[in-house]
Amino acid sequence: HQLAKWADVDIVVYIGCGERGNEMTDVLREFPELTDPRTGESLMKRTVLIANTSDMPVAAREASVYTGITIAEYFRDMGYDVAVIADSTSRWAEALREMSGRLEEMPGEEGYPAYLASRLAQFYERAGSVECIGSDERRGSLTAVGAVSPPGGDLSEPVSQATMRIVKVFWALDSSLAYKRHFPAINWLNSYSLYLDSLKPWFDENLGPEFMRNRTAAMSLLQSEASLNEIVQLVGKDALSPSDQLTLEVARMVREDFLQQNAFMDVDGYSSYDRQEKLLAMILHYEKLCRDAIAKGAPVMALFQIPAREKIGRAKSVEAEEYPQVYQQIEQEMAQEIEAVSAQGGEEA
Repeated sequence: HQLAKWADVDIVVYIGCGERGNEMTDVLREFPELTDPRTGESLMKRTVLIANTSDMPVAAREASVYTGITIAEYFRDMGYDVAVIADSTSRWAEALREMSGRLEEMPGEEGYPAYLASRLAQFYERAGSVECIGSDERRGSLTAVGAVSPPGGDLSEPVSQATMRIVKVFWALDSSLAYKRHFPAINWLNSYSLYLDSLKPWFDENLGPEFMRNRTAAMSLLQSEASLNEIVQLVGKDALSPSDQLTLEVARMVREDFLQQNAFMDVDGYSSYDRQEKLLAMILHYEKLCRDAIAKGAPVMALFQIPAREKIGRAKSVEAEEYPQVYQQIEQEMAQEIEAVSAQGGEEA
C-alpha cells in the first residue's frame, strides 16, 4: 500500500505472483479506497493488477511476471513513469524450479534451474529510463520492485543471493522488529543502497552537504549500538561509561523518533526530505550538546530527562505546516536546558 501510494510514478503495475486468493481480494477491495496523493483520486485509477493466485497452474505463475513487466514497458514507451511491484519473485522462482523439473533439466542449487540467476537478471535489467522513439522530449521510466520471501527468512538461499548480486538496493525486513511493533520493520544493518554516490550531488544541492554527513553519523551510531548491546547483556547498562550510555540513548532516538513511522497517521505515514533532514539534524545536535556537557561533568541521566528530550520524541507528529518553527523552538529550548544541566554539574564537581 505504502509503496504504491507514495511512489512518484504515473502508473503502478502490481503482480501478485502465487499470492493467496484472499490477499488479492484485499488488494482489489482496498486500493479503490486509497487516495492517490498526486491527483486526489482513487489509487485504483493508476494501478494495473496481475492476479496469479497460488492455486493457478505453474505455467501461469511463470508467465505472470513477464506479463506484468511487458505491460509496464508498454506504458513506459508511451512516456509514462511506471513502477512494477512483483510479489513475490521467490514464488516465481519456485515455478521456474517446477517447470525445469518437468522438462527434466539439470537441477542447480536446492533444485532451482541452473539459469535462475540469469532469469532474475533479465527481469531486473528491464528497468531503467528511456528516450521514447518518435520524440526527443518524451521520456519514460520503469522501476522494478521485487519482493523476496525466502523460506524461514534464510537470506543465504539461492533466490535471495542471486537477487542481491543483481540489485543495488535491498531492504531486509526483520520479523523481530515487527514483533517489537517497529514499523516499517526494515533492518538498518542488513539493508543497503549502492546509489549513494549517484544521489549525493542531488542531496548536496537540495538539502545541503550536512545531510549525507548526518546519515553517515546515524548509521555509525546504530552500528555502535549493536556492539554495545552485547556488552549490556553481560554487565548491564549501568556499568557502561557515560559516553556509551549516551550512544545507546541517541541510537534509540534514531530508531524510535526518526526511523519508526505510523502508516495510519497522515503526518507520519509520509515525510518530506526537508522534514527528515531537520529531524535527524536535531537528534544529532542533541548528541553533540550532551557530549560537551558530559565532558564538563554533567550527570548523564539528568541530560536524558530534560523536557526537550520528550519533545524530540513527539516531533514527528507535528503538523506539516508547523514543523520548521516547532523544530527551531525545540532546538533553542534543548540548548538552554542542557546548558543549565552542564552548569549545575560543573558546580557540583
